[in-house]
Amino acid sequence: MTQRKRMLGIGAAVAAAAAAGLWAWAGREVTVDGGTRVVMGTFARLVVVAPSRSTATRGIEAAFRDLQWVEQLMSYHRPDSELARVNAEAYDHPVQVSEPMMVVLRKALEVSQLSEGSFDVTVGPLMDLWKAAGQAGVQPTDAELSQARARVGWDKVSLDPNQRTVRFKVQGMKIDLGGIAKGYAVDRSVEILKEQGALGGMVDLGGNIRCFGRPPQGKDFWRIGVQDPCHVDDEGPAEERISMVLRLTDQAVATSGHYRRFVMVGDRKVSHILDPRTGMSNEQVSSVTIIAPDAMTADAMTKPVCLLGEEEAISLVEGLPQVEAIVMKPDRTGGPDQPGMGSSRLRIIKTRGAERFIEKP
Repeated sequence: MTQRKRMLGIGAAVAAAAAAGLWAWAGREVTVDGGTRVVMGTFARLVVVAPSRSTATRGIEAAFRDLQWVEQLMSYHRPDSELARVNAEAYDHPVQVSEPMMVVLRKALEVSQLSEGSFDVTVGPLMDLWKAAGQAGVQPTDAELSQARARVGWDKVSLDPNQRTVRFKVQGMKIDLGGIAKGYAVDRSVEILKEQGALGGMVDLGGNIRCFGRPPQGKDFWRIGVQDPCHVDDEGPAEERISMVLRLTDQAVATSGHYRRFVMVGDRKVSHILDPRTGMSNEQVSSVTIIAPDAMTADAMTKPVCLLGEEEAISLVEGLPQVEAIVMKPDRTGGPDQPGMGSSRLRIIKTRGAERFIEKP
């Protein structure tokens, strides 16, 4: 099955049964599925419940335009993005940035401090190093890893919120917002849909999902499927590759895992989730799903939970209000299936409040 078909079929988290068709009347309400478009290097889908089809369509188009604007602002790969200017100039002098960029950077440094550096948007030099290693088919040397790590560190970024400036303390630093910008974009889309008159909706940007307000007709919740990482490449119906279904009202959910994006370095698979403290990928966790009040928090928190030890990760999440985690790890014990939780090859660890969101089989 192609990557495009897999992502369209399920992604990391799928709005399973969000809408039965393009639109359906619910009294005086209508549910409109805006379809799937490519934004920020992934697939985006918006489903809106509104008083009329025109209201829903107007909101969907406005939200898609804004997603493209955020991409133009925060893309690591576009040479004309605001982020590219920061990366090119912030060591030489303070770079003034837009208010959205400052919001995302402040949140990123907050999560970095909270997670003791296991989440770090200055991971750009390490990402570049491993990308080049994949292209060459040769693993980086210890010296190359050490040099890249010397240019990584959230505490080497200086922000001035009053002047809205960014400054790097070390030459060669690069910020990569791939672990937080999609969540921010989803939150903006939700606010736009509300402003445009939506009564409810779901925004899905590459598995970064936020639901709000009224679900489609006949539903009490927005139902979000979480992929079983053991069956990513399986053929067959999408529902057969879902580990569990979450029932959400006004929450965001993000799923990330080592199975989703990676580079091949020789015969070694290296995850896109790099530990900024070591420069290496840590593949002890198959996938992490975070439920939070907003998509930016959910997006950012998946990375430290993937990288921290089990007890430390769960403790970190349980210290955050209204945030829950579901962690899937390879089951090394050979024990029996966990009923309703997908493959016997997985062990499921959850925070105390996560269970209330999981639909019972």
